[in-house]
Amino acid sequence: MIDHLAVQLRATIAAHPDRPATRIRVGDGWQTHTFREFGERIDEAAQGLLDRGIQPGDRIGLFANNCPEWSQIDFGAATVRAVPVPIYATSTPQQIRHIAADSGMRILFVGGRSECERVLEVAGDLPALELVVILTPWEGMPAQIVAYDDFRATPDAAALEERLAGASPADLTSIIYTSGTTGDPKGVMLRHSAIIAQKEALEKLFHFGPEEHSLCFLPLSHALERAWTSVVLLKGCMNTYVPDARTVAEALVQAKPTLLVSVPKLYEKVFATAHAKVAASGMKRSIFRWALRVGGWNQRAYRKGRRPSWFWRAQLGLADRLVLSSIRAALGGSKTVLACGGAPIRKEIEEFFSAVGLPIYTGYGLTEASPLITFNSPSGFKIGTTGRVLAGGQLHIGEHGEVLFRGPNVMAGYWNNEEATAAAIDSDGWLHTGDAGYVDVDGFLVITDRIKDIIVTLGGKNVAPQPIEGLILADPLFEHAVLLGDNRPCVTLLVKPSLPQVEELGRVMQWPGEVADWLKSNELAEELRRRVAVLTDKLPSQEKPRATEMMDGDLTMDNGLLTPTLKVRRRQVEERFKELIDSMYEALERRRRSG
Repeated sequence: MIDHLAVQLRATIAAHPDRPATRIRVGDGWQTHTFREFGERIDEAAQGLLDRGIQPGDRIGLFANNCPEWSQIDFGAATVRAVPVPIYATSTPQQIRHIAADSGMRILFVGGRSECERVLEVAGDLPALELVVILTPWEGMPAQIVAYDDFRATPDAAALEERLAGASPADLTSIIYTSGTTGDPKGVMLRHSAIIAQKEALEKLFHFGPEEHSLCFLPLSHALERAWTSVVLLKGCMNTYVPDARTVAEALVQAKPTLLVSVPKLYEKVFATAHAKVAASGMKRSIFRWALRVGGWNQRAYRKGRRPSWFWRAQLGLADRLVLSSIRAALGGSKTVLACGGAPIRKEIEEFFSAVGLPIYTGYGLTEASPLITFNSPSGFKIGTTGRVLAGGQLHIGEHGEVLFRGPNVMAGYWNNEEATAAAIDSDGWLHTGDAGYVDVDGFLVITDRIKDIIVTLGGKNVAPQPIEGLILADPLFEHAVLLGDNRPCVTLLVKPSLPQVEELGRVMQWPGEVADWLKSNELAEELRRRVAVLTDKLPSQEKPRATEMMDGDLTMDNGLLTPTLKVRRRQVEERFKELIDSMYEALERRRRSG
């Protein structure tokens, strides 16, 4: 069968026409479409594109939160061999203008009024944009906007088959603009064959069939969720769409997915919440720690291919009833696949979830690799690593410890940017990832940091910030931590405390006033500094923060300080808090001079 998403999905629909394909929460119930109905909607979207003259290779935009219509349009575009270009639902008008203009998109599908108004703000600068189609119309919207229900058309099966007959594995399945931390995003060109290659590689690692179902809450505009959703649907599994990622905790309990791909932030929140619930009671803390110890000993034995000793097996049933099962329930029950990517995850969080019977299979990749490079799996699992290279791929460690990758899922290049493409993919086909790391003796990849994030102090000391930030974030009082010091005399730290943890701490410490007062108090600032000093006590002197200050305000995607996968944008944080950072170093210099 041809390595093309639309072709392979048609085979899945034919094999499982009556199984549920897509699901979304509507009120107190679910709106579900079978694969047959999903296929009909795909063909209606495809016919709408054909009727408006969309040709193979033409670009169409998708600017909406997660919903079944997103996938209908995505696969509809693949059916007529058009190229979807996703735009994050949080994007500003300026970002929309850049992506739409650079890609030359002809039709743009938007979610609702907010997205539509942002597009209209810059539509005059987009001469190639012919039509805006809205998924959720509103009364009184501009006349030139077309509702999705009006855009969809009765399929002409012969016309669709004729268009799809020319499909090739080399066709572009998407152009995904990277959410880079500096400069304008670049359009990563991904082929259909790349996504199919990843699906086939994952099938060697994980064994699941149509009876499983996944929760789609990461933005579909991101390569990780986009690729995973394609795998889920091609396997005949149901995909439950979550439009607002802030509701994921509720959605997990309602949907009870057996498949879940997430970024570390979700796992960090579950970890912090579980610990916070027992913090006020010594007895609860003791039971909690005992249960995790029992679960941990059992799971570590299983990971090594051994049967746990009778001593630990005998305690597991009680530990599970008292503690472990409730943590699994918070994630919607047991999982066939529980995966993590997009950012580093701390070892203690991996150990925690392993102990409760939910091993997290971490992976590594980037958009330019469609996006997967390495993955842990039931047959090859090591905490603290990102797993082994996917079947068909090769790893090489280059200059400065840079991870290089070569494989069938490497991008076709950057759209309209040959210079950037040549810089990213060398003449031998190696993709330069920009990440530093090493491959251990068992073939597992360990990422140490982003090369561009390595701090070089004025004294010439090289400091990798991520491991140090990870040490600090092990304390649930810290929500964000950003190590600084590039071209400075020493390293310092900016932190953002967790509001729920501050509330709990303030009550325990009996601080006067309300939470808003505590967030500005010297008492909180000193407690943060004290904990940083304890957490970093055993680090080499050049890696210890010499000063710690608290960031005011939130770090969000909307204000540009977090990426869509909730990673901190280091450079933007440095720009936003430049005055605070400068004052921190000035105070250190005054202290040094005064002796």
